[in-house]
Amino acid sequence: MAGETTYLELSQDGGGAHKFYEVTVAGTAVTVRYGRIGAPGQTQTSAFPTAEKARAAAAKKVGEKVRKGYAPAVAGQRAARPVTHRQVSSAPSTARAVAPVLWRFDTGSAAFGIHVDEDRCWVGNQAGHVHTLGHDGEVLARYQLPAGVKCLVADDFWIYAGCDDGTVYDLSSKLPFAAYEISSDVDIFWLDIREGVLNVADRNGRLTVIDHEDEHQWSRNSSGDHAWMVRRDERAVYHGHSRGVTAYAQDGSGELWHTPTSGSVLFGWQEDHAVYAGTNRRVVQRLSKATGAVEATYPCDTVVYSCATSPGGRYVFAGDSSSSVYCFAADGTRLWKLGTGGGSALSMQYLDEKLYMVTTDGALVCVDASDRAVAAAQAGDVPVPVDVKSAAAVPTYTPSRTLATVSAAPATGVVVECVQEGGRLRVHVVSEGYDPGWKVQFPRHIREAGARYVIDALAPAAGGFYRMRGEIRRLV
Repeated sequence: MAGETTYLELSQDGGGAHKFYEVTVAGTAVTVRYGRIGAPGQTQTSAFPTAEKARAAAAKKVGEKVRKGYAPAVAGQRAARPVTHRQVSSAPSTARAVAPVLWRFDTGSAAFGIHVDEDRCWVGNQAGHVHTLGHDGEVLARYQLPAGVKCLVADDFWIYAGCDDGTVYDLSSKLPFAAYEISSDVDIFWLDIREGVLNVADRNGRLTVIDHEDEHQWSRNSSGDHAWMVRRDERAVYHGHSRGVTAYAQDGSGELWHTPTSGSVLFGWQEDHAVYAGTNRRVVQRLSKATGAVEATYPCDTVVYSCATSPGGRYVFAGDSSSSVYCFAADGTRLWKLGTGGGSALSMQYLDEKLYMVTTDGALVCVDASDRAVAAAQAGDVPVPVDVKSAAAVPTYTPSRTLATVSAAPATGVVVECVQEGGRLRVHVVSEGYDPGWKVQFPRHIREAGARYVIDALAPAAGGFYRMRGEIRRLV
C-alpha cells in the first residue's frame, strides 16, 4: 500500500463547497494535501511508528471525509471557481471642497486592507501586495502574498492579513507565514482577532471562530449573507451582514441580541461601548454593545463603504461611494463633507488628527483631519499632496516553507519542539523558564514530529498558550 494516493473532492452547486482532499501513504509517513479545487492547497505530513499504523490513520482520514460528502475524483477534471470579490464602484465626489490630503501612495490595485499604529501604516490590495509606510509616507517594506488581501488586523504586537486564498498570514516577522488556514470553501470578507482567537466573517454570512491551534471552535450561520463586519471584545463577537448586526457570546454559547439595520452592513467599527455599522442605505448607525439599541444615526448622501471614529467616538467618519468623506459629531450632527480627490474609501482609520484611507483606485491617503486644516479646506486652501513613490531598494518579503538553520541555540533564543499528540502535531517549549505544558502557536505547515526550532521570543497569552515573536529557525 506504500505510495498509494487517495484523491477526493466535494463540489456543491450554488456557490457552496468546492474543495479537494488528498491522502498519500509512503512507508510510515502520511501526507495530506487539501484546499480549493484548482489551487495547490496546503500540505501536512505526519509520521507513525509503523507502516500499518500509517495506513490505518490514512484510512480513518479518508473515511471521515467520505462521511462528510467527499467522493473519489480525478485531479484536474473540475475547474477552479473564481474567487468572489466585492463589487465596488466609485463616482465623482459631490462635495464642494476637497479634503486636505497630505500624501498619497498608489499601490496599483483596489485596496481594502489598512492598519495604522503608532509606528507605521499598513496597506494591502487586491493584487496581494502589502506595503508598510512611515507616518510621513516613506515606504519601508513590501510583502507579496499569494492572493488578494481583504483586510489587515492587529492583535497587540501581531499583524495579520486575510487573503482570498482562505489563508491568514502573520506579517509580524521578516518572513510572512500562514498562521491560520480557513476552510477552503470560505471566501474571507473580514477578520478580527483577540488574544490569538480568530473571528472570520464570510461571503455566505457565516461567522467562524478559530483558536490559536488553527482549530475550529464554533460557528454560526446568520440570517443574512455578505458579512462584511466582525468585531470582538472580551464579552462578545459583533457580526454585521445583509440583515443587520448580531452579537454572540464570545464563547459561542448563544446569541445576545440582533438588530436590523437600515440596509446591508458594508463595514463596521467598534469603541468600548458601541459598534458602528456603515450600510448601503446611506447611513452609519451606532449600536449599544450592551443591548443592540440604535443610539445614533449619521446620514450620508450615498452608499457608505467605510467608517471609523476618533477615540471614544467623539468624531465619526464615513466614506461613501462617491469619493466623499464625512465627519459627524457624536450625536449625529454633520460637521463637514469633503472630496477625497481620488477614489472612494473602502476602509479607514483615525490616528492623531489624521484620517488614513484606502480607496477603490488603490491609494493609501493621509488626510489632515484637524479642525484648522478642515476649516482651511472648506475655504479652498488645501496643501499640495505629496505623491509617494516606492523606492526600488525597499525589501520585498514572500511566504516561504524553507527555514534558516542553526546548529546551536543562541543565548537569547527560545527552543521549542514539535511532538505527536493523539494524531496531531503540537509544539511545546524546551527552554527553561517556561511552562512545558503550554502549547506554542506555531505555523502548521512547517511542523515536523521530533524537530526542534529556535524562536526569538515567546509571549504568554490569556488562553494559556505562548505566541511567537520574531524569526523561526530550525535547530539541526
